[in-house]
Amino acid sequence: MPIMTTTPTLNPLEIDRPDRSLLSYYLIMSLLAGPLCFVAAIPLWIRYATLKYRFDDEGISMCWGVLFRREIYLTYKRIQDIHLTRNIVQRWMNLATISVQTASGKSEAEMTIEGILQPEQLRDFLYSKMRGAKDMDSRPASLVASHETASQVTDSDRATQALMEIRDSLQKLVQQKNNTNGHTGS
Repeated sequence: MPIMTTTPTLNPLEIDRPDRSLLSYYLIMSLLAGPLCFVAAIPLWIRYATLKYRFDDEGISMCWGVLFRREIYLTYKRIQDIHLTRNIVQRWMNLATISVQTASGKSEAEMTIEGILQPEQLRDFLYSKMRGAKDMDSRPASLVASHETASQVTDSDRATQALMEIRDSLQKLVQQKNNTNGHTGS
């Protein structure tokens, strides 16, 4: 009887740190630097030790660094493109680099996500969030109104009613002024 293996499903909302295999990847890459491997390993180790992610309903947050702390926050609707790349060592370790690009005008990616064991699932999650955020912006007003809650519709109706009453009152004032000017001018 064959054994079925399934890939564990990825829940990006639970990701807060890269997988430990990213540290191994960084050490392998620093060894490729030859005699300067310790010089290359130190900043990579610091990056791994301080790297944190946060995925929420609005966007992605990423921060790292000790002396020079860098933080990036991207909303899903700002995302223009997502690239998944792997070198031979990353493929061997089941890792990838996910590059997230925005319309900022830079030639390089705004954010690079590393150390995720299911990069394809994360890429698909980001694509669905990106498309969902853009679809929300392009919905017609009638569709948006139909998805509002009852209290929001009630508030919207009250505001519309108040504006219509103001319009009607202004029209009456203009008519009264015209009638008054018409009677004094004759």
